[in-house]
Amino acid sequence: MDIKELLQDDDAVSPVIGVILMVAITVILAAVIASFVLGLGDTTQQAPNAQFSWSQGGDGSAIHSFGDDTNVTVRHTGGDTLDAANINITDGSTTKSASSGDLFNSSEIRAGDTAKISASSGSTIRVIWNAPEGGSSSTLAEYEV
Repeated sequence: MDIKELLQDDDAVSPVIGVILMVAITVILAAVIASFVLGLGDTTQQAPNAQFSWSQGGDGSAIHSFGDDTNVTVRHTGGDTLDAANINITDGSTTKSASSGDLFNSSEIRAGDTAKISASSGSTIRVIWNAPEGGSSSTLAEYEV
């Protein structure tokens, strides 16, 4: 047997490498398509679509206090019904949870429901939605007093 002949005999190498590469490409392509079809990459929850209106003044019967200067009424005017357990109202330093049922007087916040609060002039009040599974939140509305 001649050593030169063994070194130059590489006929089987190219087809074997070609088959291995084709199998690898097929497996990777199948995994990418399966992740799109099954939605494995899409695990974030979308924030609800809800509209709010704000008004200052009123009869002084504010239920929750963020300050003592101005009475503010926030009204859910339309959009999705919100689970009160996922809603907070904050002025940036103090946060009130709607889950107790007394912020909007209900465990579900529907169009027409209101919350009366008092806040300091110059503060910004926000309605915050927190995802039920945790990890994400979104500001649904904000108002500068």
